[in-house]
Amino acid sequence: MSRDEIRIAGIEGFGYHGVLDSERANGQTFRVDVVLHVDLSAAGQSDDLAQTVDYGTVAQRIHDVIVGEPVDLIETLAQRIADVCLSYSLVDSVEVTVNKPQAPIQVPFDHVAVIIRRGR
Repeated sequence: MSRDEIRIAGIEGFGYHGVLDSERANGQTFRVDVVLHVDLSAAGQSDDLAQTVDYGTVAQRIHDVIVGEPVDLIETLAQRIADVCLSYSLVDSVEVTVNKPQAPIQVPFDHVAVIIRRGR
């Protein structure tokens, strides 16, 4: 596994994910952070975008998942995002954090987050 990383933090989108009917009807903002583990040595030597992962494209695809088809669990949302990241052949593994700041919790809190790590 590579020790090099590409981090994309705070990808935000409005989605309709959740188990409760109110979450599906009203939607809410989700924020996603990803850490892509990629060998960046070839890109560092060549200065060639083809030798790395285009983080702009990755961010757009993650946003598309956030605002796309609703799921009950943010664990499922995280897995779908991990699958997107691992579709890039240069990505050895990924860490995905899905933040749900408006989770239906009845006590004061900052946010709920699910963190998953997936690799090849």
